[in-house]
Amino acid sequence: MLSQDNPSETLARQGYHLIGSAAVKPCLWLNRAMRGGDQCYKHHFYGISSHRCVQMTPTLQCNHLCLHCWRPIDHPQPEKEPLEPAALLDGIIAGQMKFLSGYGGAKTTDPERLAEAQQPKHVAVSLMGEPTLYPYLAELLDLIRRRGMTSFLVSNATRPEVLAELRPTQLYLSINAPDEEMYRRVCRPAADLWPRVRQSLEGLKDHRCRSVIRLTLTRGLNMERPEDYARLIERAEPDFVEAKAYMHLGRSRDRLSREAMPSHAEILEFARKVGRALGYKLEADVPLSRVALLGSGRVSRLIDMESIDL
Repeated sequence: MLSQDNPSETLARQGYHLIGSAAVKPCLWLNRAMRGGDQCYKHHFYGISSHRCVQMTPTLQCNHLCLHCWRPIDHPQPEKEPLEPAALLDGIIAGQMKFLSGYGGAKTTDPERLAEAQQPKHVAVSLMGEPTLYPYLAELLDLIRRRGMTSFLVSNATRPEVLAELRPTQLYLSINAPDEEMYRRVCRPAADLWPRVRQSLEGLKDHRCRSVIRLTLTRGLNMERPEDYARLIERAEPDFVEAKAYMHLGRSRDRLSREAMPSHAEILEFARKVGRALGYKLEADVPLSRVALLGSGRVSRLIDMESIDL
């Protein structure tokens, strides 16, 4: 149970390394990759190496309380003065190096991957909270790029004026409902934010970076009306659509049953229906993560690290 008195201490016990208002945490795929095992769907879809990926957030604040969220969102995190981008990124990388130091003496560690991991090449701005609430996000993404790393930014699409100024390598908008009524029930927004979500979708088609619409699908909650999702998505003209199953993990287990977790076959069926309505093709899928990728055909899904404009 998350402590109401000191939620930051609870996050630390759960493996989050806190840096002021931000946090970094290694994911299970980094652990598997460091032992020579398989890598996450971002590797299979886009070529991102899990052992060279830093999973972080610039803020612990969020304006959604999504039913399917596995993160410890039920009690608000104390607000802190946000760090400047350079101090934040230095702290995040230092935290990642501290995690990696534990692999040095382990016989199960892949030495080649350990050496590569000392030089991160990707930052996933997606750990917890809504990153557009961090006031220096554009500067942080620019700094990540200038330090020779790619970035994936995952946003709930509620701050279109911020999104318009950002330039990550790849921008995700999480869309978990095809209409306002379901959005309010599933995402439990802090205010009347649906018009802002629609504005973000309209603006995505003119954005300067690669773009993805992410659907987190939960059986019995929002996994219905694929054609309505498609009509909403077509406003954004994203390069890709990811359809991913809700996973019965973390704090979401207090809100949803295990039966709410779709099978991979169900995800594939739903993704194909969305794809047919959009005119997108199924490009890849990862059964273990229960995720499918639809592509518009406009850009290659694999990111060429040598030619991308860092």
